[in-house]
Amino acid sequence: MTETLPGADAPNPLDEAAITTAVNQALEAIAATASLEDLKAVRLAHTGEKSPLSLANRQIGKLSKEDKATAGKLMGASRGRVNQALAARTVDLEAENDARILVEETVDVTAAPRRRRAGARHPLSTLQDRVCDIFVGMGWEIAEGPEVESEWFNFDALNFKPDHPAREMQDTFFVEPPEAHLVMRTHTSPVQVRSMLERDLPIYVLCPGKVFRTDELDATHTPVFHQFEGLAIDKNLSMADLLGTLEHFTRQMFGDEASVRLRPNYFPFTEPSAELDIWHPGAKGGPRWIEWGGCGMVNANVLRAAGIDPDVYSGFAFGMGIERALMFRNEVGDMRDMIEGDVRFSEHFGMEI
Repeated sequence: MTETLPGADAPNPLDEAAITTAVNQALEAIAATASLEDLKAVRLAHTGEKSPLSLANRQIGKLSKEDKATAGKLMGASRGRVNQALAARTVDLEAENDARILVEETVDVTAAPRRRRAGARHPLSTLQDRVCDIFVGMGWEIAEGPEVESEWFNFDALNFKPDHPAREMQDTFFVEPPEAHLVMRTHTSPVQVRSMLERDLPIYVLCPGKVFRTDELDATHTPVFHQFEGLAIDKNLSMADLLGTLEHFTRQMFGDEASVRLRPNYFPFTEPSAELDIWHPGAKGGPRWIEWGGCGMVNANVLRAAGIDPDVYSGFAFGMGIERALMFRNEVGDMRDMIEGDVRFSEHFGMEI
């Protein structure tokens, strides 16, 4: 799914009448839902990243300091009303659903038992294995590391300054006690640092795994998700090598017509850095560019932190989210579907054992 930036269709976060209209439309839609499936669609339409309230909220950052406070108060109260209505309607519909199930799924205890069906691997697991297989086929190795990580590996070695916003409590899960300087890793980049410290040069590793951030669970975010990050360290590597690697990988994932483009960006651990977009030829609604992840040449400070001479060696790195890849590769509209544990979600992708 593509990123939609706030634009002309977004209500002004200072326009109380427009915001009130958006809230009333959401409340009417919520009240009219007759099933949990209907409510899921309404939730996505009125609280997802493309909803009027979300688009308006994203414009607050462009306002003056005084207007930010006014708009923030209005948007906070408005979104709170919608979320409260969603929660209340969820309780009612779940109660109705449970009552219906008691009637529809009454068990005849005298009947012969049915054979238990074989389980299936989750689509996220099979997609992660697919990614790993592509890179192993290119001669890369798979590297893993701990999910409870030292601050040094998670931040300092990756050129995150002590005052970097990502180190604050609102982004990172810190492990008690504070003096232990342990965190739930916020990305799999610490595995790259460990690989540089532990492996002989040259290095070509893919680092898949689970990561943790203090995000609210909604249609496009979850506090626990999966990433895969790649790291290559060798002599004379350049952005051309990075681009060639990503193009080959993308075509293996999405077909020969897929391609990539890089847009300049900033990351502490790479310089130069870029956002990665892919041309997805099989996207629902027609081929389009989709933002996928970040990449760049490994920052010289990161190489020095791992004891590698940046005058002799260079490297490139990249990282993407597996949940996001599953969303736009298989047209999954709501990330919560991936974590609810409903076997019907896995059946939709085929019961791979």
